Amino acid sequence: MCDDDRTSGPPGRRALLVTGAAAALTLNGVSFAAADAGGGTGRDGGRTGEDRHTETRKVAGRLPLGAPDYVYLPVEIPHGVREIAVSYTYDRPATPPGTAGNACDIGIFDERGTELGGRGFRGWSGGARTEFFLRADDATPGYLPGPVNAGTWHIALGPYTVAPQGLAYEVTITLHYGPGAEPRPPAYPPHRAKGRGRAWYRGDNHLHSVYSDGKRTPARIAALARAAGLDFITTTEHNTTASHRAWEGLWGDDLLILTGEEVTTRNGHVVAMGTDPGVFIDWRYRARDDAFPRFAHRIRRAGGLVVPAHPHATCIGCNWKFGYEEADAVEVWNGPFTLDDEVAIAEWDNALAAHTHGRGPFLPAVGHSDAHRDPDVIGLPQTVVLADDLSREAILTGIRAGRAYLAEASSLTLTFTATGPKGEHATIGDRLPVRDSTPVTVRLDATGAPAGCTARILTDQGQLFTAPLPASGTVTWHTTPANATYVRAEVRHPATTPGVPGPMAAMTNPIFLGRPT
Repeated sequence: MCDDDRTSGPPGRRALLVTGAAAALTLNGVSFAAADAGGGTGRDGGRTGEDRHTETRKVAGRLPLGAPDYVYLPVEIPHGVREIAVSYTYDRPATPPGTAGNACDIGIFDERGTELGGRGFRGWSGGARTEFFLRADDATPGYLPGPVNAGTWHIALGPYTVAPQGLAYEVTITLHYGPGAEPRPPAYPPHRAKGRGRAWYRGDNHLHSVYSDGKRTPARIAALARAAGLDFITTTEHNTTASHRAWEGLWGDDLLILTGEEVTTRNGHVVAMGTDPGVFIDWRYRARDDAFPRFAHRIRRAGGLVVPAHPHATCIGCNWKFGYEEADAVEVWNGPFTLDDEVAIAEWDNALAAHTHGRGPFLPAVGHSDAHRDPDVIGLPQTVVLADDLSREAILTGIRAGRAYLAEASSLTLTFTATGPKGEHATIGDRLPVRDSTPVTVRLDATGAPAGCTARILTDQGQLFTAPLPASGTVTWHTTPANATYVRAEVRHPATTPGVPGPMAAMTNPIFLGRPT
């Protein structure tokens, strides 16, 4: 599977492993000469002060087209190492039109091993960085500080796409010897902010910083979230929990910060929303491996929600292939509204119809910005949740129940209700339990909508009512549970293509009509 590696260390083992997860290749190992912590001269002939020294090894090889998803380079770490630093390069040959070129991710696992879901994970930067370091008291963003213990570590290469010519790589590993620094205990965000009691709270639960492939610092994200009028955010870096400890001093009475992860597999991405701080969710599997239910359970056991992200995005590996049996909600609107969001909403709406006929659970809709860098707008869109207070438990409970609507900005507010003739009342995510023949009044109040917007009421039959949104922002429609087993509302910008609804400005989760069957 791989050309011979060139390394200054002794040869190790090479094997193709298929162990209930994506196939992985283990390369020849890299060995360092043991050195005591008192100092000495490394193989590169240099000292680094305080009698510390360094050693460096380089490993090169070539991966063919069709290489396994993950390639592990074992590195034997001796005693007395205070810091490990890694850099890598790979070639980018020209490819025929329409053919993917080389792209290779990188990360690392410590002496506890690479077992799927195991304890050895120490960091991942994907393709966002060409080098990283880690030691007891500090690490490159995306990596976890901690001791550099003796044993077999593994550098993980992820050949995301490989050109027809193959992917030639070179990895450089440098060990710095000497006494280790004292580790710093992590400071994680609290699970509760002051809030306003039972109220509608606005949040963005899919955000990236410099701790994965984003360009903004956590401080910048917190400032932009406050400026956008958000009450809560979730940090969701690709395949790492390193950002969980990066928000100290940034939360407050006005901003709840939840921790999570965007679990980025080769068959789709899932937002692990609101998991316990420091809990890592593995991503090294495909749908064919039948491993996802195990990790969906892990997300829920850590207090979080399982939320497939941008299920119809067009990037390689982004389409959601795992099905929705394990999902708690689905991200139907990701960033500025595009055609793949339209498809996601249509798929979600079809599932609503199935649910009303007893086929499948209710899967609430959420929307997030997935913001990475300027000019990405944090809070475009945002999920507005009816929650008992501004706490992790209350926010996730509200989302799980579908008591939420989506809006492109905090200036836009929706109220959506269904009422019966005897004062029966239901709002977003509720059920109005009246007889099939009972007259029901559906009312949408939208404030702050841009000029020219259109209101739409949709049911299990599709769109049954639409009208220009009046200046008052209020539209009403009359139906019965026999005619509509659920109702949901949309506010759309003016259409840009004849016969196609305009981009979304806001949308609700459904109100179910009629007595449950």
